[in-house]
Amino acid sequence: MCPRDGFDLLVVGSANADLVVGVERRPGAGETVLGSDLVVHPGGKGANQAVAAARLGARTALLARVGDDGHGTLLLDSQRAAGVDVTGVLVGGAPTGVALITVDPSGDNSIVVSPGANARLSPEDVRAAAGRVRSARVVSAQLEIPLETVVAVVGTLAPGTRFVLNPSPPRALPDEVLGACDPLIVNEHEARVLLGDAAGPDPESWARALLARGPRSVVVTLGAAGALCADGRTGVLERVASPRVTVVDTTGAGDAFAAALAWRLGRGEDLASAAGYAARVGAAAVTQEGAQPSYPTPSALPAPCAGESGTR
Repeated sequence: MCPRDGFDLLVVGSANADLVVGVERRPGAGETVLGSDLVVHPGGKGANQAVAAARLGARTALLARVGDDGHGTLLLDSQRAAGVDVTGVLVGGAPTGVALITVDPSGDNSIVVSPGANARLSPEDVRAAAGRVRSARVVSAQLEIPLETVVAVVGTLAPGTRFVLNPSPPRALPDEVLGACDPLIVNEHEARVLLGDAAGPDPESWARALLARGPRSVVVTLGAAGALCADGRTGVLERVASPRVTVVDTTGAGDAFAAALAWRLGRGEDLASAAGYAARVGAAAVTQEGAQPSYPTPSALPAPCAGESGTR
């Protein structure tokens, strides 16, 4: 088992400055569309997950790389303000990563990421932080950092450490990474990319097909419809609902869900219970603008859906 003095959650991943513009509609090829004033928020899938978990009360640390620039300072300040341990955040090597985000009136977004320093987070960086990786109850990762770095994370895990992966942006994954996932968290787009022609017509078929590739469990996020949990140990598939909320901005909601799920699993909750709690966290996040600025504390969560325990 993991040492008691380790972190509840170590996030290994990206840290970006989110440059956000509101638009009436996203432009087509060759088209220019005027938008709102530019707003800069701290973001990046790794940094988002770390802040989301820390705001919920998890002892959280981040292993990432930022540039020695203003955007890097913005990201470090945001992590510290949320209570995240940033000892493992490396500075320099390239400019801080940047995400260019457009948000339409429905709250849906489109994102282009310039990885910057994220692309320099290396397997050597992971091995240098081996003690930190091995002491965590749960380690989460995403794919805005090099895949070989994620492979190094898997190879560094201690027995008893749970590994959670959101393969975003999606790409083919080696067997050793798939086999370590508990769970693999995907949305519809990520599931279809990973499965290719093997993707079936519905979330249940995606979950079964993904389980067959090696993960110990799979969670398919379904936006306002909640999530589907698939446990490879039991073969049980279970849907969890999401509270109904007014959507303002979906940026970073998936990261909030992943962070909450990882933390609650590390506390020993079963997959469906943890996913039900995570759905409430994700729902709260879409009611505010931005990614990290939208992440709730426990007191700000919407009420549990019918049939879900309020103590989860």
